[in-house]
Amino acid sequence: MTDQRHDLELVLRSRTPLVVIESSDESRVLRMLKSLTLASAAAEYNPLFRWTITDGLQRLDIELEPQTLNSEPTDVLKHIRAVTKPGIYVLLDFHPFLEDPVHVRLLKDICLRYAETPRQIVLISHALKLPSELESFAARVEMTLPTDDERCRIIDKVVDEYREANPGRDVEIDAKARTLLVQNLSGLTYNDTTRLARNAVFVDGAITRSDLPDVMQAKYQLLNASGAVQFEYDTARFSDVGGLTRLKNWLSQRRAAFRRDESAVHLDVPKGVLLIGVQGCGKSLAAKATAGVFGAPLLRLDIASLYDKYHGETERKLREALNTGEVMAPCVLWIDEIEKGLAGRGGETGTTQRVLGTFLTWLAEKKSEVFVVATANEIDVLPPELVRKGRFDEIFFVDLPRMSVRAAIFAIHLSKRGLALAHFDVDTLAEATRGFSGAEIEQSIVAALYAAHAGGSNLSTEFILAEIGQTRPLSVVMAERIASLRQWAAQRTVPAD
Repeated sequence: MTDQRHDLELVLRSRTPLVVIESSDESRVLRMLKSLTLASAAAEYNPLFRWTITDGLQRLDIELEPQTLNSEPTDVLKHIRAVTKPGIYVLLDFHPFLEDPVHVRLLKDICLRYAETPRQIVLISHALKLPSELESFAARVEMTLPTDDERCRIIDKVVDEYREANPGRDVEIDAKARTLLVQNLSGLTYNDTTRLARNAVFVDGAITRSDLPDVMQAKYQLLNASGAVQFEYDTARFSDVGGLTRLKNWLSQRRAAFRRDESAVHLDVPKGVLLIGVQGCGKSLAAKATAGVFGAPLLRLDIASLYDKYHGETERKLREALNTGEVMAPCVLWIDEIEKGLAGRGGETGTTQRVLGTFLTWLAEKKSEVFVVATANEIDVLPPELVRKGRFDEIFFVDLPRMSVRAAIFAIHLSKRGLALAHFDVDTLAEATRGFSGAEIEQSIVAALYAAHAGGSNLSTEFILAEIGQTRPLSVVMAERIASLRQWAAQRTVPAD
């Protein structure tokens, strides 16, 4: 904050007539401006005013009886232009009125006459695009988000507030949980950081690991305005899925580096993996298992849903989605069916190429703990730039499950439905489903349950075998295509199991 205060002070002293500040932390910027004004020497002191469309123009540096004056944008600009004394005028949320040529001309008049009367305009808004006529008069001040040290101070302040509100009660603080809380609050404004820290402390008077899922969920809701990214924090259970042995071993070796543990600070942070395989064989489950092995939240991005008919909007949505991943770090970003968003799409080839360029640049340059898991079904439409060596740390192939994995899949789905495994011959079922995907195995159980219910019987091995006998798996229906996929993967990928 000290550097930002210094930067703002320099701009205010530089005799720049128009200062632009894009920030959602309006109250923080106003406090900084008021503090700088009050700290000014007598000879340099300029009165500070604030304008809003609701309250009009009011003095900010000293306490005066509130009066609503010049609430209309045109009136306040004419008033400032007519003033013959120096002053700093902060206009809040003025961005909608910059499209009016009268307002642009009035602002330009004020800027042109700055040498005669130094009246400084400060525009504060969450997003602000100046008309080209005003750019030459303006300076922009970037208000960065709280640093690690500042987030620590915010949490300490909230803890002090709790102690004052609850005399005789101290806050139970788990040191590791506090460190993780500071990390998980990154990417938020001062106000949002304070609010989430208050939620964590005031609910139970403690900072423990149990607070972290709620903090991450609330943070995700604040950041994901576009709704393009889905969030799942509780991923620990996915680390125990059957199969995927090589993939899980590969991930386990990189967990410490991903988490930035002290023992692995000399290692590069892993970038991500590309999972290619047969439909229904568990690529989605593998993405969830990755989050489970890393002990990190899972963000799912459907990249095809970002496409927009307006020029530049698709790339903007992608940048916002990737930024959500950055500020949610450490996390796993799962890009489902990536070929649908990055493969050629007829007349949208230009947009597709820009989206591909944006994604590959981000993937190559990112430094945060965002591990990308991209899944694909159709390798023949994937752009060669994506699959070349070095884009991802590794490319894994998820094949049809072998017999022991099929038995594990039967056990998982029968147990999930409250059925005792002792009543089923799992090995026979696994043998009978040679060439079946995990999704097809689950569907055979679902269909058998319907058949058993219709016949007034309990589910048995025989009902499931009957459904298996009536099923033509994808490995039979699309045998040539799967054979081609396996042939391509044999020399280019690593088996996931």
